[in-house]
Amino acid sequence: MANLLELRNITKIFRYGLFGFRFKAVDSVSLSLEDKPLIFTIAGESGSGKTTLARIILGFHIPEYGEVLYKGKNIHKLRGYDVKWYRREVQAVFQDPYASFNPLKKVYNYLRETAINIAGIGRDEVDGYIDEVLKAVGLSLDKVVNKYPHEFSGGELQRVAIARALLTKPRLIIADEPVSMLDASLRINIVNMFKDFKERYGISFIYITHDLSTAYYISDNIAIMYRGSVVELGPVEKVLTEPLHPYTQVLIESVPIPNPKARTKWLETIKLSSVVEEKEFIARGCKYASRCPYVMKRCIEEPPPDIAIGSRVVKCWLYSEQKT
Repeated sequence: MANLLELRNITKIFRYGLFGFRFKAVDSVSLSLEDKPLIFTIAGESGSGKTTLARIILGFHIPEYGEVLYKGKNIHKLRGYDVKWYRREVQAVFQDPYASFNPLKKVYNYLRETAINIAGIGRDEVDGYIDEVLKAVGLSLDKVVNKYPHEFSGGELQRVAIARALLTKPRLIIADEPVSMLDASLRINIVNMFKDFKERYGISFIYITHDLSTAYYISDNIAIMYRGSVVELGPVEKVLTEPLHPYTQVLIESVPIPNPKARTKWLETIKLSSVVEEKEFIARGCKYASRCPYVMKRCIEEPPPDIAIGSRVVKCWLYSEQKT
């Protein structure tokens, strides 16, 4: 089966400050999404590079090395009509819905402009079309038409943002931490929408998150990122129930257990920091070596290769002798 999206050895380099050191925010990442409806999660702690990778896919950042292919076309070389085609095919939902809208502009104007200019809906039909899409996210045109962003709750405005993405009838939606700013009671509603839209409209999602519970609930496949590298990749059931990489294991152990008796053990066991450390980004070998309980001399001296184990790929020297 052909791929809907393919990332080939993507590397993005940033610099700390004006005269600071250069580091690879995304380091030789290769991923692919089959051309069928699925939800692919990219998970990791703050500073892992998952949002930078999402912005590269959206075309906001240009990688120093590698290429992003959507339906076989390099998105960073699109010109003219193809740019509009890509914007119609690939939409985004961001973490903060209030940052996605101009506070001085009515939300309806955004929806109307998207429907007309990108989706190509006729002016006589646009209101009916917008109303239909809003109803798919539990809203209606009457509830939206004369309101500014600040007049919506966070959950309502995020649903408006999702509706705006749906207006173009996209094939792929990049959802970057779409529920992290919402109350826990509202998160399940949003992720259930994604599952429903995957089945109903045939939309694929790249779901960016640090929340492994929603990742497990919503995903088909998952990639775990650490300091710009994908350290483990595979079916979500396998990766989150039988983790191979030491970092994946620590991430799963860091999820609090709702058991008061386990609190002391959890606090003693988990030592997970989100501090961006220079030595990890520019490490010669494995970037996780300074924290790994299984670190070997080889881990410090050489970067680990991608090792295929069954349906998964893991970047770890522990598995270098295992058969694929």
